Amino acid sequence: MKAIVYTEYGAPEVLQIKEAEKPVPRKNEVLVRVYATSVNYGDILARNFREVSSRKFNMLGLFWFFAKIYFGLRRPKITVLGSEFSGEIESTGKDVKSFKPGDSVFGYLGQNMGAYAEYLCVPEKGVLAIKPVNMSYEEAAIVPYGAIMALSLLKKADIRPGQKVLINGASGGIGSAAVQISKYFGAEVTGVCGTPRLDYVKSLGADRVIDYTKEDFTLSGVTYDLIFDILGKSSFSQCRNSLTANGRYLLASFKMKQLFQMLWTSMTGKKKVICAIAPGSVEDLVSVKELIEAGKIKTMIDRRFPLAQAAEAHRYAETGRKKGNVVITV
Repeated sequence: MKAIVYTEYGAPEVLQIKEAEKPVPRKNEVLVRVYATSVNYGDILARNFREVSSRKFNMLGLFWFFAKIYFGLRRPKITVLGSEFSGEIESTGKDVKSFKPGDSVFGYLGQNMGAYAEYLCVPEKGVLAIKPVNMSYEEAAIVPYGAIMALSLLKKADIRPGQKVLINGASGGIGSAAVQISKYFGAEVTGVCGTPRLDYVKSLGADRVIDYTKEDFTLSGVTYDLIFDILGKSSFSQCRNSLTANGRYLLASFKMKQLFQMLWTSMTGKKKVICAIAPGSVEDLVSVKELIEAGKIKTMIDRRFPLAQAAEAHRYAETGRKKGNVVITV
């Protein structure tokens, strides 16, 4: 089979198309013929992880240390990127009961990756589900990561109907899903993003969109019940006056300082800092599938690249000009 392999860290050109051995499913696995995958933040980070210092890393230094060990200090240990995918089950292991050959599926591999290939094996109990009937394979391939993260994190923040919610980083994978899921929960949503993606975030259903290059939402005087900062670009001190009396400041990326703030605010005051991790679960993926089929979540594809042009796909995703998602078709 063909796969995009990288054996050294670096710029997009380290991604090379090569012949690889077609995997054989174990007794509790399914073999998926991959039709589409994506270029997301994690793929770009992993591709050049050698250059990512603990300061540049968006999470705790301890997480950075373990990630360095996991992905490889000098050279990558995981040589095929791609954490989300869609495709068709070609065969199943003898103990698999939930899926059968011919099933159209989509899923999330997490840090194990491996979707930049024609085939991959996935555990039956992995983050895998039947593809939404109202989405193409390309559309379904760009949903899992952002949507299951957003759904889980918003639930942890106890989002409720009628609340005013601000999503800082509303055009990314998690942010775009958070806008739509917040609307589903009945919230009034403000999205914050850069100039090129204002129309994209509006199309997702945001009630208001703020261009961070022209306006600082923390200085507007408007208050929110929930501020969800995807990449930790703001701070609790900056956002404190933008929170209502019982407002919550939710972080998907955080350092030790934010953890201490969460501990402190849990004991004092009414405004809370919430640092949360969403590892991804099949239950959340099934919930996402149901929301998609109910018309509550949609995707927007900016550009499509064939598997052989994975390097070009990464290069384009890094320009900062993309409006929507970048898909790799297999």
